[in-house]
Amino acid sequence: MDPSTPAPESKSAVETKHLPGPEVTAAFEEFMTAFEAFKDANDQRLGELERRGIDAVTTDKVERINAALDTQKALIDELVLKARRPALGGAGDLVSDLAAREHKAAFDSYVRTGEAAGLKRLEAKALSAGVGTDGGYVVPNETEREIGKRLTALSPIRAIADVRTISSGTYKKPFMTSGPAVGWVAETGARAQTASPVLDELAFPAMELYAMPAATQTLLDDAAVNIDEWLAIEVEAAFAAQEGSAFVSGDGSGKPKGFLAYDTVAESAWVWGKLGFVSTGAAGDFPAASPADPLVDLVYALKAGYRQNGSFVMSRRTQGAVRKLKDENGQYLWAPPTAPGTPPSLLGFPVHEAEEMPEIGAGSLSVAFGDFRRGYLVVDRAGVRVLRDPYSAKPYVLFYTTKRVGGGVQDFDAIKLLKFAE
Repeated sequence: MDPSTPAPESKSAVETKHLPGPEVTAAFEEFMTAFEAFKDANDQRLGELERRGIDAVTTDKVERINAALDTQKALIDELVLKARRPALGGAGDLVSDLAAREHKAAFDSYVRTGEAAGLKRLEAKALSAGVGTDGGYVVPNETEREIGKRLTALSPIRAIADVRTISSGTYKKPFMTSGPAVGWVAETGARAQTASPVLDELAFPAMELYAMPAATQTLLDDAAVNIDEWLAIEVEAAFAAQEGSAFVSGDGSGKPKGFLAYDTVAESAWVWGKLGFVSTGAAGDFPAASPADPLVDLVYALKAGYRQNGSFVMSRRTQGAVRKLKDENGQYLWAPPTAPGTPPSLLGFPVHEAEEMPEIGAGSLSVAFGDFRRGYLVVDRAGVRVLRDPYSAKPYVLFYTTKRVGGGVQDFDAIKLLKFAE
């Protein structure tokens, strides 16, 4: 073997890379310790409540520990995310395909110096429409994949939804509003003529999402700086924040349509095209008696075929309120993560935090439960583009980075909502 060729990694070495580091392990242990303290304090609060004599000191203690749990969980998620981020570039990322390497080199030259001749030649050869006048140049495939991976890790709805990549501007999905007539019949029995299925279609247009990171020319001139990784890191937070808001509550005008933007109706009157909701029975709160019942009703509002892959979506503050609830046997409904990087659970189903979900209030739809893989569709149009702008913010160089993304509900029976109303 050529001594300059790195030896292949053993399976154990590869697995070790994904084990939690000491920082993650320590943070997780602190989280579990805080949760035990929270249960003790909350048990004391509930005991005082039964005796009609709540101590303000006890209540304050519960709220402080509750907030500490949220902070510690956010720290664990951040550490796990950093540990999972693969580095771009370097000897480990050399692409054997000559065209891909050529694209990468041409893109690097464009970002660092503004020299676009290489990209123009490549995109002309590929008959691409992505020329400078159309809003920039397409980033290398590995950079686009890395941006997608980072968005999945940061965007809670994208992480649990169905994601499709398309090459056109709109993804159209047909569905049957009524199916063909079917039934049982004897071997020699008369067969009535069956009705034809009635088809309709859902359309998911891809809207433009942009970010504009800035860099100094000194940074761009530094050969040690990995341009691909720098760009992915700079745009990930901006893209994730905008996506997260749109997938939850976007109005569909110039952005994806969030699942909370669709018409809602009481579950007993559910029809296709609307999302069903279950009421808590108390305006802006859980009911005083049996507060866990609405959550159980929400879970069982979902059909069994969806429920087996169900998960909860709520904000951090709503999760803090749910964390205090117990079942009729005195067991907490909310359970902490079983390991770093895994979500907590509620009634045995994973809980995903989405800060864009509304806080608990009168008539609010603050908790969603469903099979989001079947219920919500995220559409990515292939290609992330970058336009270099060295003029608008001298001495900084701006990089107008765009991607096209759409989204919307694809199965209205797969997502149910909890409404804090009578």
